[in-house]
Amino acid sequence: MKLNVIRYNYLKFWIIASFLIAGLNGGSQTASAQDYTNTETETSLSLDNQNSSIFPTAATDQGVKEDTEAMAQVTSVSQLNDVQPSDWAFTALQSLVERYNCIAGYPNNSFRGDRAVTRYEFAAGMNACLDKINQIIAVAAPSAELVTRADLETIKRLQTEFSSELATLRGRVDSLEARSAEIQANQFSTTTKLNGLLIVGVQGRSSNRGDVNPRDGVKDSDDNGTNFNVVNFSYLSLTTQLTPRSYLFTGLIAADGTTKPKLSNDFALSYEYPTDNTLTVTDLNYRWLVTDKLAVMVGTEGVNMTNAFRGPVRVESAATGPLSWLAQRNPILDIGFGHGGIAIDWQFAKRASVQALYTSYTPGNPSQRNGLFDGTTTTAVQLLLTPTDSVDLSLYYVNNYASNGCLLTFVGDECLTATNAPLQTNAYGGTVSWQISSRVTVGAWGGYTTSSIPGRSGSVDTTNYMVFLNFPDLFAPGNLGGIYVGQPPKITSSNLPVGNNVPDFENTGLGRAGGQPGTTTQIEAFYRFRMTDNIYITPGIIHILEPGHTPDSDPITIGILRSTFLF
Repeated sequence: MKLNVIRYNYLKFWIIASFLIAGLNGGSQTASAQDYTNTETETSLSLDNQNSSIFPTAATDQGVKEDTEAMAQVTSVSQLNDVQPSDWAFTALQSLVERYNCIAGYPNNSFRGDRAVTRYEFAAGMNACLDKINQIIAVAAPSAELVTRADLETIKRLQTEFSSELATLRGRVDSLEARSAEIQANQFSTTTKLNGLLIVGVQGRSSNRGDVNPRDGVKDSDDNGTNFNVVNFSYLSLTTQLTPRSYLFTGLIAADGTTKPKLSNDFALSYEYPTDNTLTVTDLNYRWLVTDKLAVMVGTEGVNMTNAFRGPVRVESAATGPLSWLAQRNPILDIGFGHGGIAIDWQFAKRASVQALYTSYTPGNPSQRNGLFDGTTTTAVQLLLTPTDSVDLSLYYVNNYASNGCLLTFVGDECLTATNAPLQTNAYGGTVSWQISSRVTVGAWGGYTTSSIPGRSGSVDTTNYMVFLNFPDLFAPGNLGGIYVGQPPKITSSNLPVGNNVPDFENTGLGRAGGQPGTTTQIEAFYRFRMTDNIYITPGIIHILEPGHTPDSDPITIGILRSTFLF
């Protein structure tokens, strides 16, 4: 009888202890924490937020993430590195782990005893331990009186008390299984994820006259593109998971509409990519997470700085960010408009990473001044730093060979020789973004390029800059306001051989040394409404002073209404 009383007391103690441990720590074999870590990869195109890396998991902190790791069964309390013999519940936990085998730990050998739990986790943890005890009782020899009838009634009463939570938990599991089966039956592919967006923009600009052909102080040309028009842009991306650490990324675009004709190269829109609605492959590349800190991209399309370099401006997006091409990013990061090549992303410290690439504009064209190595090619490197949680800083260097003298930035002074002579360019730039508060971000970027014709004397230099204010969640969650003021690339000096200098060629047709006579300034303001999680409406206005870096040309005002649909 004494032995039975001892066993009864032990059993009662462990039942109570199981409640305490499960309730305070949320750990059990049944109620293990779910793994919500997203193993699917997202695109890092300029159509979406550019804070992404080549392979998103390469950009994350590799430390422990709360509540995102599945729990694993342990057989000894010594396996839990954050449980000490001095802890008040050590003895209870030790017995639950080693005697009853109904407590689990995390894969990094932690138990996280100070973590809060829900009543569902509490109920599941209690049920796991009670079921284990019931199993022990069931297999015990008939002569072994482990418990009295009162003990069994206590167990039943406790299970009954949490019956509603347990029933709800089972119902949730059944519902999740049904939903999972439905998704699996109707999914696009077992290995490929389909995403897409549609952008429709309506825009028009004020009447203006420009001083062009020649630039001699006389407004001699009318802008013939002032009527309202529509630009549409459709994009599909296919992410095909090949292994848990690699995938093939394919992007398809069909678009129509343009801001042309226009008198200067100043106000291209961020979603202006006319293909005459012909489906065009813009991305075809393989991305591989070599290690937890190193990712590689290689492909024939879409290997460029826009896709491979992480952007410190977190609202950068042609679909939901600023409206103009100039306000997306430093034009230096568009140099070369690369198609095929190779890129890497190395997270060498918690708050620091390096991205680098080599890319060609026409990698598949074997003709002269084309191809992977003989045509327009770009080599670039970026250092991205996050010194504090609120500050992002990037520094970048770009080396470009332009076979026709055009840097392919598509804004401002991008063609730097009047005779289409080839150019070798070195470009330097930096971007900083400071989140002053959750509702205000201020930032700026600047860039400098210097170019020369290989084997000939002289050089041509350009500068650009932008300052901006962003207002996340302005007036309502998910909305965004923005004000951007900057200068597109401007030739500040050019002393190439006579006949090659663009500013004087525009002035007199002679191409003598000199810089641009004026300075273009772009002022942009927009406000993005989030209608739903998948629909955004963005009205905005752009005002341009001295377009074409020409002091005698009329200013231009552009009104825009962009609609974005994501799926």
